[in-house]
Amino acid sequence: MPTTMAAVDLGASSGRVMAGTLSGGRITLAEAGRFPNGPVEVPTELGPRMHWDVLRLWGDVTRGLRAAAHDVGPLESVGIDTWAVDYALLDAGGELLGNPASYRCPRTVGLAEKYFHVVPAEEMYRRVGVQVQPFNTIFQLLAETPGRLSLARRLLLMPDLLGHWLTGRSVTEVTNASTTGLLDPVTRAWHPDMLQSLTDECGRDVAGLLGELVEPGTILGPVRAPDLGLTTPSGMPTPVVAVGSHDTASAVVAVPAQRDDFAYISCGTWSLVGLELHAPVLSAEALGANLTNELGVDGTVRFLKNVMGLWVFNEAVRTWRTRRMDLDVPGLVREAATREPLRTVIDIDDPAFFPAGDMPARIGEAARLTGQPQPRDPAETARCIFDSLALAYRRSLRQAADVAGRDIGVVHMVGGGVQNELLCQLTADATGLPVVAGPVEATALGNIVLQARAIGAVRGGLPELRRIVRASSELLTYSPAAGAEATWRGVERRLF
Repeated sequence: MPTTMAAVDLGASSGRVMAGTLSGGRITLAEAGRFPNGPVEVPTELGPRMHWDVLRLWGDVTRGLRAAAHDVGPLESVGIDTWAVDYALLDAGGELLGNPASYRCPRTVGLAEKYFHVVPAEEMYRRVGVQVQPFNTIFQLLAETPGRLSLARRLLLMPDLLGHWLTGRSVTEVTNASTTGLLDPVTRAWHPDMLQSLTDECGRDVAGLLGELVEPGTILGPVRAPDLGLTTPSGMPTPVVAVGSHDTASAVVAVPAQRDDFAYISCGTWSLVGLELHAPVLSAEALGANLTNELGVDGTVRFLKNVMGLWVFNEAVRTWRTRRMDLDVPGLVREAATREPLRTVIDIDDPAFFPAGDMPARIGEAARLTGQPQPRDPAETARCIFDSLALAYRRSLRQAADVAGRDIGVVHMVGGGVQNELLCQLTADATGLPVVAGPVEATALGNIVLQARAIGAVRGGLPELRRIVRASSELLTYSPAAGAEATWRGVERRLF
């Protein structure tokens, strides 16, 4: 019998609800709802602040779930994944203490450096193994006002907040918890020393705010949200399953690997570039390379680097459109493919490209500062971005492999970015490795297949889950051009 489930998949720029039906060892996806997302900037006495409109998101999610049930019938389960690090604070009555802040909010500027006077960066890395980013949850908590923290009784990361509203249960799923800077990646439990240091700095017992840790595949309980009325085919309330609630964790489950020596690039607003390991790497070399140890499914570790991703391109397109330029994005990518390769290559991970703003101008300035020709039009700018992303992928994969002592035989690219054929080919050329592109809907597929296993519709470990993903996906393989890797090696040496 077919088994139908719903995946709630929220990204930093859009969200959707996907119905997934498992039948005959394959999953078929159908979109039940899609909606925009993005931080809302508001002025305050402390300067501009950026928040998520979480109540609108909740409305979009519930409408999508109703549409899924209407379109495909009763749902066996629901799973939720979102971006990482951001959270909501609830008071004693379960009310929101304001809209959750966005990781792009400037409130955390300088707080990491301040905290390192309390716990040095080297010691923090030995404890929690996370890439130092100004938006890590630990630094966001240091930016909280004492008044909000004193009123707070519960902290819930974004997917856990939505799960709480659906089921009434307050938990913290470990793949997302591992991005906070508070979790021990060895024990997969909250790190007591990190909690104590944060408590000392905040003047508030942080441990008391955190929910019970649960692993992916935990059934949280039935949907209790009023007016949703979601039921299984047998008429029972539909259960909610904790999947890899960090969207990258679900996406990595859907990497259709058939061999152990694979690397992955989850390519979207961010690009998550790394390896799947069975233990964290907490060495000084890993810290020096700014690699992170995020927890994965079935006891795995996602040893990776956050690369700026297609955010830079998307912001450039937004800038051009504000100038009333009529741009066809697929056409722009095709035109970029005809432009001179490696004419201008920048450090795409430069902090200058993190805030929203005029990316074409910032790229031009980066080119000027490095003595390179400035892009003259959108196609040259796009080619610069894609070349620079491919170079960042090359560097990140080589660093991860060297630090982990692993060889890489194939690169799997998953997510929406794999629709950019130019970027896939550039990645193969830059790395000197075959690139297998797909599935596009990796996060939703990983979410669904984890639900299927949790409710007993699928048995087996990651190899079996990935077999189902392969059977459900269209994959393309890109081979590196002869001699291309040597050219990219020269560009890397010139820039870095």
